[in-house]
Amino acid sequence: MRPVAELIDHLAEVVGERCDEALLLRALTHRSFSYENDGAPHNERLEFLGDSVLGLVVTDTLYRDNPDLPEGQLAKLRAAVVNSRALAEVARSMSLGDYLLLGKGETATGGRDKDSILADAMEAVIGCVYVSVGLAAADTFVHHLLDPLMSRSATLGAALDWKTSLQEVATAGDLGSPSYLVDDEGPDHDKTFTARVVLADEVVGTGVGRSKKVAEQRAAEAGWALLTDRAAQVVGVPPSPRA
Repeated sequence: MRPVAELIDHLAEVVGERCDEALLLRALTHRSFSYENDGAPHNERLEFLGDSVLGLVVTDTLYRDNPDLPEGQLAKLRAAVVNSRALAEVARSMSLGDYLLLGKGETATGGRDKDSILADAMEAVIGCVYVSVGLAAADTFVHHLLDPLMSRSATLGAALDWKTSLQEVATAGDLGSPSYLVDDEGPDHDKTFTARVVLADEVVGTGVGRSKKVAEQRAAEAGWALLTDRAAQVVGVPPSPRA
């Protein structure tokens, strides 16, 4: 585990103020470590708070930067940014896993690189910044982490949320709602998931991923591509490119 002082220095460079060391250490403490160490304080309360701070900053930014977008599209943009996979990636960009306090079991099964643990810790660190040095600093920190992703998400179109995009296409074609069938294989710490999306008794897409959510999104992407290609052939125009 890297010294928490290094992370305090990094945060100070970003937000201009120093966070409380004890509070930051709590933000880095997973409940598995707490269970093995006499119930030491862990990061779930800070995670709860940080999730709300993150949501406020991102929603406010998207609202102000996209004055012409309807609520549904704004919700898609937010979902593309405020999700476990995106938060885990920004956590990796600052080597957050190296600072985590984990139980022996989580350490042995690769917990320092698990999306769920990294995302939760990232939210807890945001909560720590907010409590330690205020909303303005937390706002600066969130923008430092997520501005590139927010900019990129604005260009993604249907790819913002393939499941929602597939549902919209299915509804337009009176095909009903998609259903997802998911199988998995491998040990608990290293599973592979395969998802099939079914519409009107037809499997229209298949996707594989390291989580159920990723597999379903990839299956939905394949289904969306199939249905939009079919629709394009019916009306005689080129299919829409994937964003």
